[in-house]
Amino acid sequence: MSKESNYRLMNKQLTAIINDETNLIANLSNAAALLFENLSDINWAGFYLYEKTSDELVLGPFQGKVACIRIKIGAGVCGTAFEKNAPLIVGDVSKFRGHIACDAASQSEIVIPLVLNGEKIGVLDIDAPIKNRFDKIDQHFLELFIELLQKNSQPMI
Repeated sequence: MSKESNYRLMNKQLTAIINDETNLIANLSNAAALLFENLSDINWAGFYLYEKTSDELVLGPFQGKVACIRIKIGAGVCGTAFEKNAPLIVGDVSKFRGHIACDAASQSEIVIPLVLNGEKIGVLDIDAPIKNRFDKIDQHFLELFIELLQKNSQPMI
């Protein structure tokens, strides 16, 4: 199956899973599991959520090894993508200034911002144990994946 076909199928699966559910944490939990099960050559998939009181990203639903719990806005790949509200693809994390090594096995990373009702609420973070794992195709389909989550989820109260 091609990369594009795999993403299309995964996005259809996500739609079916979250179709009648609006709880953000439930949807993010299933989304992380779906990504981890269906993407090849990755070692971590999950979300960091913005905590206004501390002005940090805090670990949310994920699949993979134990992760960093808090990331300062503007720090590492996740904090930078959140601050800039822009996707980031890093082919070699050792060359990213300020990279936060939660798992020494991770060599490349993609981060996609998560926005609900016009407000930044976190990021999707996916790590891979190989360099240059992610490309513009991954970015395109992961942005569609995030759009599905944003459309079907409500912020936590």
